[in-house]
Amino acid sequence: MELARPPHRADHVGSLLRPAALRAAHEAALAGRFPREDLRVLQDRAIRDAIAMQEASGLHSITDGEFRRTSFHADFIGKLDGARSAGSNAPGSGGQFGPRAFEVTAKLRRSQPIELEAFRFLAAHTRRTAKQTIPSPTMLLRGGRDAVSREAYPDLEEFYLDIVRVYREELKALGEAGCGYVQLDDTNFAYLCDRKLRDTFRRWGYDPEEVPLRFARLINAVLADRPDGMTTAIHLCRGNSAGQWAAEGAYEPIADVLFNQLDVDAYFLEYDDARSGGFEPLRFLPRASAKRVVLGLLSSKHGTLEPKDVLLRRIDEAARYVPLERLCLSPQCGFASTFRGNPLDESEQRRKLERLVEVATEAWGSAR
Repeated sequence: MELARPPHRADHVGSLLRPAALRAAHEAALAGRFPREDLRVLQDRAIRDAIAMQEASGLHSITDGEFRRTSFHADFIGKLDGARSAGSNAPGSGGQFGPRAFEVTAKLRRSQPIELEAFRFLAAHTRRTAKQTIPSPTMLLRGGRDAVSREAYPDLEEFYLDIVRVYREELKALGEAGCGYVQLDDTNFAYLCDRKLRDTFRRWGYDPEEVPLRFARLINAVLADRPDGMTTAIHLCRGNSAGQWAAEGAYEPIADVLFNQLDVDAYFLEYDDARSGGFEPLRFLPRASAKRVVLGLLSSKHGTLEPKDVLLRRIDEAARYVPLERLCLSPQCGFASTFRGNPLDESEQRRKLERLVEVATEAWGSAR
């Protein structure tokens, strides 16, 4: 049961563990102790190896592992004129950490391509589907009105229009370079499933009941003129830093808006443990559409390999709510949302990707 377009039956979220030498060089470069030109050489070599590993594992969606980034989202947003990181992921209890906010200090501009060269390098080194990940535009809404300069944006509607513009510019450039598969990495939707984090959104001035529709409208505006033939997916992340997490709670509070108001082709949903609740919210997926759900059943937070029979059983459980032909399989998140990575090793990572392909092939007859 092969799919003509991505996501593939066996897919993955995007980031991969950095080799130890690259991780050390990246750390040194951040401290100004390693030349950026030499870091680029190491990144190129490591990305070629990562592509070969993904292909050998049987995957057909190939990424660069996000090897050029410090984190999955901060690098992208930091390259926009007028935006910067504000605060950090403060650690909490039980492996939990808090959401990072961003600060907009001036008019948003995209004065340079952001992921264009990274995509071109990836596409030049694989004949399979080159997948580009970028942070969701909702990340720029973190912090609410107080995080956005009133001098630059006395009217927030102008701010929203500028978010749409800079994202459209990047998507247009990626499309012209041949990119046909883009994934938006979004933590805000999933954070709204968590009662504690809903209070964070209240402190930022948002109504948790209203804000999912605001997020959907912003994303829809960004994607409204996406290049013809470009598949768009969204990954809902519950936090993934050094094996820690930020949010818990079933998808029920956001499911109706998520599945019926958001104009994407596929949803990568985290379902690796009880924090995500059950599959019941999948009932909101419109039956008349071609939208697909990618079940994030394997954990990227630890090295323990999930049993094949457990994964197959959970796919069957999800198929009670969504037809099997509209389901795919992936890890719940990337293996390294920051360059330091999660607490597992590269051999464990590879076994998880191979298990992904093995289970997808058994469930659908193909991993593609």
